[in-house]
Amino acid sequence: MSWLNKLAERQIAKARAKGELQGLKGEGQPLPDRPGDAFVSAGDAIGFRIMAEAGILPEEITLKKQAAAQRAHLATLCDENTRKAAMAKLAQLEMRQAIAEEARRKFLR
Repeated sequence: MSWLNKLAERQIAKARAKGELQGLKGEGQPLPDRPGDAFVSAGDAIGFRIMAEAGILPEEITLKKQAAAQRAHLATLCDENTRKAAMAKLAQLEMRQAIAEEARRKFLR
């Protein structure tokens, strides 16, 4: 067992002895099924779960939704000038999404 695991176990035992692990939300219930968590790292999954419980969407998710809406809008356009403007907006959204994802990855390192 590594020193980090020993430290974590010690902190858990201390909290259990003080009764700090009693009466927590979801106590005695099975863990919820989250199949989407299999596709992201454990740290990302926890972070996204905390934000979801707080009712907050990460910027990259908001931008991803905006890009999907822009793609759907782009598919309906016929005029070349309008399509170019819509494509430029889509490129900007995708670039901002990539920047937000990269910033999160660097922050979590």
